[in-house]
Amino acid sequence: MDFDIGKYRLELKVDETYSFNSMDNNNHYQKEYFDESEDDFPTRIGLKIFQKDQVISSAIIASVGGHSNIHQNSQIIKAERILVTCSDSIFCLAIPDLQLIWKTQADQVTCFGIFAQENSYIVHGEIEISKLDLNGKLIWQQSGEDIFITDDGMNNFEISYSYIKVTDWGNRVYKFDHDGNRITE
Repeated sequence: MDFDIGKYRLELKVDETYSFNSMDNNNHYQKEYFDESEDDFPTRIGLKIFQKDQVISSAIIASVGGHSNIHQNSQIIKAERILVTCSDSIFCLAIPDLQLIWKTQADQVTCFGIFAQENSYIVHGEIEISKLDLNGKLIWQQSGEDIFITDDGMNNFEISYSYIKVTDWGNRVYKFDHDGNRITE
């Protein structure tokens, strides 16, 4: 995916063939932000900042956990920052230099999407719904009886003014207020 950010263009793509510290990579990045782990990284996401078709900064991020993809809700670009879901974590990087500002594990397995709130972020994870402050600190986290996705992957997550509604694999519906309290009807 490409995004126009004022005088910059941001390219964001999954780079599954990238190997940490290898000279044989098809793409090269100036910065590498990987967890220290013996486990394989199921998702590697490359970011490149262009100015007038010239790469001025690049980084690759990876974390342990489940597989992530790039889609409409996998990133937020706001106030010279980009937040990106990658496996079990949210990465916050500065624009244009792509320095890592913070990284937070927001789910035990995979972060499906991130959504901006007034002074926070809501993360739709596979196992948990999380709320982070603007500095990546966990405010609250809630889980259910099963994973927070439905068989068809449709209509399983909604944020409204007064609640967050999520449906699990067993089609059980959960509602939480924005303070993380479960709403019963």
